[in-house]
Amino acid sequence: MSKSLFRQWTAFEKSFTLAQRIFELSKYFPKEEVYSLTDQVRRSSRSVCANLAEASAKRRYSRNWISKLSDCAAETAETLVWLEFALACKYLDETTYKELVALNEEVAKLLSYMMKHPAKFGAAT
Repeated sequence: MSKSLFRQWTAFEKSFTLAQRIFELSKYFPKEEVYSLTDQVRRSSRSVCANLAEASAKRRYSRNWISKLSDCAAETAETLVWLEFALACKYLDETTYKELVALNEEVAKLLSYMMKHPAKFGAAT
């Protein structure tokens, strides 16, 4: 079976890595955070990957492509806020926080590039 197109995109690979890293780290967040911070940061980080898959399926129409990538970018912004809360609550140390934020910012830059250059990703222009 060949790789789905979206799995070949660097933005997907990096966002998947970030979501998995957040999942592993959030296992150690306090139990009282399960339905708030833990759930929210996991959901927003995973949503980037899911929206990239949807964007791939909507490449035929440039407005849909941009809309789905815009959703991805919004989820990276939300993920950043949850990471800031995790740092403020001392669930993450400064080094780990900076590592996650750097990867999140890298994903955001890749998404911006994808929106500006849809043809390079097989999207209609």
